[in-house]
Amino acid sequence: MTGTSAIMARILRDLPAGSGPDLLGGDPALCARVLGVDGIAVSLGTNGALTELVWSTAGRSRELEDAQCTLGEGPGFDAYRHRTLVAATDLERVDRRRWPAFLPEAGRLGVRALFCFPLHLGAVSLGVLTAQRSVPAPLNAVQTDDALVLAAAITAALIRDSGKRESFAQAEPHTALHRAAVHQAAGIISVQASVSLVEAMAILRAHAYRAEAPLLSTAEDVVARRLHFRDNRDGTATPSGNRD
Repeated sequence: MTGTSAIMARILRDLPAGSGPDLLGGDPALCARVLGVDGIAVSLGTNGALTELVWSTAGRSRELEDAQCTLGEGPGFDAYRHRTLVAATDLERVDRRRWPAFLPEAGRLGVRALFCFPLHLGAVSLGVLTAQRSVPAPLNAVQTDDALVLAAAITAALIRDSGKRESFAQAEPHTALHRAAVHQAAGIISVQASVSLVEAMAILRAHAYRAEAPLLSTAEDVVARRLHFRDNRDGTATPSGNRD
């Protein structure tokens, strides 16, 4: 077994060993080095959208997942919805019409290549493993095979620990990397603006995008009643100390 193979074997062995609020164990930074990329992230999805970042390297990968979640588009969303690998080896050469809001944000973050591997079992889609690079280049055959094996192992770990996954989804909003507040905020907006949950999520995303704020912090403002949508769909700030 080569050195790289031994490291990947250790990563696969440690994956199911997540503790505390963590769904997955092991070192994502080490995993990124083995795959020859600058960063990786695992996001789970529900109702056709990626909503929960559960495992990632620090920095750019987390910001990239936040951008996709806020904008509701990107290669990760396509991989999740269609249960197929989406590889963009040079984002600057991708048709701007494909992801019109996401591509400029990816460029701002310095991401030039993305590889999104769906986490699915048959027709059941759990989420996406995303690898990113700051330079345009494809994964080689070995790196692609390793990423596919990793995606399969992550899927198996998530399915095996489905009870823990449900507990994570019900965790308090302050839990690291947690976006459950987004769903709660969508429900609040749905009532305030008298719209469907799908429309409420679109309103939340639009407000976060206009305000250039992360979707999670915008959702937390809605949940804390610092931001409301009772009188309009653009959002109204509530003066400090006031509540619904």
